[in-house]
Amino acid sequence: MADGGEGTVEAMVAATGGRMMTADVFDPLGKPIRAHWGLLGSAGGPGLLPGELGLLGAVAEGEAENTPAGELTAVIEMAAASGLHLVPPELRDPLRTTTFGTGQLIRAAMDAGARKIILGIGGSSTVDGGCGAAQALGVTFLDKKGQVIVCGMGGGALSSIGKIDVSGIDPRLAGVSLRIACDVKNPMTGVNGAAAVYGPQKGATPEMVQQLDDGLAHLAAVLREQVGVDVEFTPGAGAAGGLGAGLLALAGGKLEPGLTMVAQAVGLKRRVANADLVFTGEGKLDHSSRFGKTAVGVCELARHAGARVICIPGQAAENAPRDLFNGVYPLVNAQTPPRTAMLRSQELLTERATQAMQDYLANRL
Repeated sequence: MADGGEGTVEAMVAATGGRMMTADVFDPLGKPIRAHWGLLGSAGGPGLLPGELGLLGAVAEGEAENTPAGELTAVIEMAAASGLHLVPPELRDPLRTTTFGTGQLIRAAMDAGARKIILGIGGSSTVDGGCGAAQALGVTFLDKKGQVIVCGMGGGALSSIGKIDVSGIDPRLAGVSLRIACDVKNPMTGVNGAAAVYGPQKGATPEMVQQLDDGLAHLAAVLREQVGVDVEFTPGAGAAGGLGAGLLALAGGKLEPGLTMVAQAVGLKRRVANADLVFTGEGKLDHSSRFGKTAVGVCELARHAGARVICIPGQAAENAPRDLFNGVYPLVNAQTPPRTAMLRSQELLTERATQAMQDYLANRL
């Protein structure tokens, strides 16, 4: 399982019997790289029934990702092309970094025949409002003098936008369902916006944060005036440096909770229906886990099906929702500091799972 963040492609491809794909794209600084994405197989299935489990949301009964027969679903992580991990710390600059490569991945998925695309947008290095991705999909941005803005635009170019020309956008997008896995509620602009909240971790100084926020506000105004779409304060529009807003306004995307989408695609409800015991995990189990994180979502569904649930996180904070699980067995404990847990993760996972099974068989859970 996954919730739309890192690891989503691998999790969904493995769970559905799909296949990994590659595409040659540009990284956040415009250098060529080979990025991975996936095509789902047919081993998934209906994940939830309407109205079940508030955290996981409502999913249509019987809806499977790769139906009707032959209709392919692609799963993409924007971080594969535009992620923060692709930019060395000393080069991180959201005035320059672009989501152009993410747009290229969307085109690669359409080239492969996908008519449903699931896009996870966590871990970005960008604050370009999704304009880079839009350029890769055929949108043209002109500056205030009428000159075409070069492809691969970053956040520093947002304030120079004078016109948005969507006449060249890839026509295949009209027939594609673009579902954006997004678990944050940040708007494009303001104190809770893309630049203010996430800009500093991407290399933005306070001055750059203000420049980026002004640029996003300008982009929002141009989108309102020229495209007729107001996304500035839409919850989630600020995700991935405004990529959510750009794809909503220019590519017909739809923001959805990541956990719901993955649960549906891999047929999670069917998989836990007859289970006695379900294992799940998370890097760090804490209070935020209650709000859309994988471990708690799996737990809700499994408990509803009558199964007991074991969570094996890397760490468990004092405010971790231990009460939701039958047992929590973190790798990090009084005897095992975080560094040791990272170095011995496979061994410790085996030890914790063994202890959990012993407790389960001895009716201690």
